Amino acid sequence: METVLDHKELYRLPWTLPDNAISWLEPTAMCNLACDGCYRDNIKDSHKTFEEIKHELDVFQRLRKSDCISIAGGDPLLYPQIVELVAEIKSRGIKPIINTNGKTLTKEFLHELKLAGVYGFTFHVDSKQGRPGEWKDKNELELNELRLQYAQMLADEGGIACSFNSTVYEDTLQYIPGMIEWAHKHIDIVHTMVFIAFRYVVPEMPFDWYAGGQKVDWQSIMYHSETKRRIDIKSTDMVKIVREKFPEFSPAAYLNGTEQPDSFKWLLTNRIGNSKKVFGYFGPKFLELVMSFHHFTQGTYLSYASPKTTQLGRSTLFFLWPFDKGLRKSLGKYFKYLLANPFRIFKKVHMQSILFIQPVDVDEMGNQNMCDGCPDITVHEDKLVWSCRLEEPKQFGTFLRSIPKI
Repeated sequence: METVLDHKELYRLPWTLPDNAISWLEPTAMCNLACDGCYRDNIKDSHKTFEEIKHELDVFQRLRKSDCISIAGGDPLLYPQIVELVAEIKSRGIKPIINTNGKTLTKEFLHELKLAGVYGFTFHVDSKQGRPGEWKDKNELELNELRLQYAQMLADEGGIACSFNSTVYEDTLQYIPGMIEWAHKHIDIVHTMVFIAFRYVVPEMPFDWYAGGQKVDWQSIMYHSETKRRIDIKSTDMVKIVREKFPEFSPAAYLNGTEQPDSFKWLLTNRIGNSKKVFGYFGPKFLELVMSFHHFTQGTYLSYASPKTTQLGRSTLFFLWPFDKGLRKSLGKYFKYLLANPFRIFKKVHMQSILFIQPVDVDEMGNQNMCDGCPDITVHEDKLVWSCRLEEPKQFGTFLRSIPKI
């Protein structure tokens, strides 16, 4: 980046393997779309039994503290007992979050899930999902219309956190600033935007792949491409292109890599404003205060915030500005905004999160740089494993190693 981010000046999110904000549950591998870049083998009728799912929840609660459970897949809305599953997670005192492409969600289905206790939704929407009908061949900015439909559906139901994620490819990197600008215009009903860099095994990678001592044909790995693809987009690349349009855009917190302490595997930005103006960005001390306070009072690190909480932007500015430089700067801009028109005091101020995720990187020696303190850990054979690479132990019995070719 032209302006280098210094990891020592950001808040390192305190998430670890046994004490984390999120855990990842997959009741099914079945999906009704075929997204380019998906890391899960789409298997029809692959639903786990409800007893199997409850056992996996038991494993999570035995091995790991979590604020929420991300119910994923596959698409979890295809799971026949999804309503019962949401209620089960809620009964355990954990927030149920549904990660879905949204294709089968209706107002009636949403209401049923709300009654069961769903806390939030993360909708995966991007231009390489092969969506049929009117969304076919739409680019990322044109798909904002679909995103708004989902966000408005949740807002009409009320009290449900709304997030979106998108996989970022070489040809879609350019759209990130426009998507962030769209999210600002709907800051009252869109609470989080997540951008995930594309990763796959590609032919130009100079490695041999091994499962234990057994060499594996790279073309047999589920997430591989036969053609050359760019797989080195970093979180800092995404921030750089955002700053070209919004120079003050400022991340505040991160997760580092298992091999590289100064890599930004998860890079989190929190901003504060209304649909007309962004007043500023939280600094690292605010995130540290929030995480520490939530863990002290609730016993877990915070993941998703409720819509009622994200609406408390003005209170956050007025009461927490002494603790954070970013908030003090934002409060100054807010006062100038009010001086121009004092009646603006009646307009709500919202908080919104922007997150960039940089999945596994492999260096020239074959070291695999994973997310240290990964929130998307799932259960496989009663063990906690990386969800993004689950197909490896399922297919080969272990995670694959990459060894430089001789």
